[in-house]
Amino acid sequence: MKNLIRLFLIFLIAGTTIGTYSSCSDDSDCSITGRPMINCTLFTTNPDTKEQLKDTLDSLTVTALGTDSIIINNQKDVHTLMLPLRFTSDSTVFILYYAYGADRTLCDTVYIKQSNTPYFESMDCGYSMKQSILDVRSSRQELDTILIVNKQANTDGTENLKLLYRFSD
Repeated sequence: MKNLIRLFLIFLIAGTTIGTYSSCSDDSDCSITGRPMINCTLFTTNPDTKEQLKDTLDSLTVTALGTDSIIINNQKDVHTLMLPLRFTSDSTVFILYYAYGADRTLCDTVYIKQSNTPYFESMDCGYSMKQSILDVRSSRQELDTILIVNKQANTDGTENLKLLYRFSD
């Protein structure tokens, strides 16, 4: 009988411990990976056929105007970009350097006007921001046009902007 009571207590303690750990697991992702980004794909347009072809940049460095942060640091063979929009402003300005180390004048500036809408995510994460692209402008050194494909910044990799570069044979 003593062994039966001990066995019952061991199962009771083990069951309570397992139940407590499994029911209190943290489901929320408040990390930077849960932050919405704008996803850009690089293209070029053939002037003869008007066909949009996927493009790749040899090297790219991206900075945000007004900060000392480098968002992308000399990335090679770039064909897609994921860029964060500012929470604290209704516009974000990116500078795309094509030869950052050699010639900092070889760059384009991309101006994005966005709306920021705060929403309550959870008790653990607090408030998050829904961001939507309102307008995009850019300089035209290497870039030709920017097309808005999807206005809502997202976490699933959906394309937001098509960056169309000048065609070269």
